[in-house]
Amino acid sequence: MEVELDAPEARVLGALIEKDLATPEYYPLTRNALVAACNQKNNREPVVAYDEETVESAIDGLRQKHLLAVITGAGLRVPKYRHLIGELYNLGRRELALLCVLMLRGPQTLGELRDRTERMHSFADLEEVEGVLGRLIERTPEPMVTRLPRQPGTKEPRFAHLLGGSAPIEAVADPTPLAPRADRVAALEAEVTRLRSELEELQRDFREFRRMLE
Repeated sequence: MEVELDAPEARVLGALIEKDLATPEYYPLTRNALVAACNQKNNREPVVAYDEETVESAIDGLRQKHLLAVITGAGLRVPKYRHLIGELYNLGRRELALLCVLMLRGPQTLGELRDRTERMHSFADLEEVEGVLGRLIERTPEPMVTRLPRQPGTKEPRFAHLLGGSAPIEAVADPTPLAPRADRVAALEAEVTRLRSELEELQRDFREFRRMLE
């Protein structure tokens, strides 16, 4: 089943996943807590100011898509809400953490994703992040993530979720596959060697310039 979320639904779903993985002691969330989570100023891009009506509408939309459950009963003064995306799509903690930060912060590089998922799941290295993203990209019948073309002046590709809500204009898959890890390391080593050589040459030129002034 294809997921198609609007922006408030994506923000609400991302906020629920974040609180589930990062602060389970405060999860599930009340409506007021969910409004506050959506409107956080940290770890959000863009920052929003949703009112209760907007969040309530998103809750209804997610319930209709079977992505959210309402918890009521004895001992609860107000209803609480939990996400169902993990159960619905058989997603583990690693997949949920990556989808969460993509929904909350938009397209990101491998390094950004590894850093920003730390509270929800600690990835061993960029290779692990890349592997999990690869499985989300290759999911059938519908991928959940896409790799974006490199932006002018940047070296690292970014990744975006395909659940709707915040799909970037440039969300067209880059047909160029990621270079093997060994190739990327070799390229970085070559760049460091080049920069070191340029620095040594500048230092020689500076010493020669000083001798001319003495």
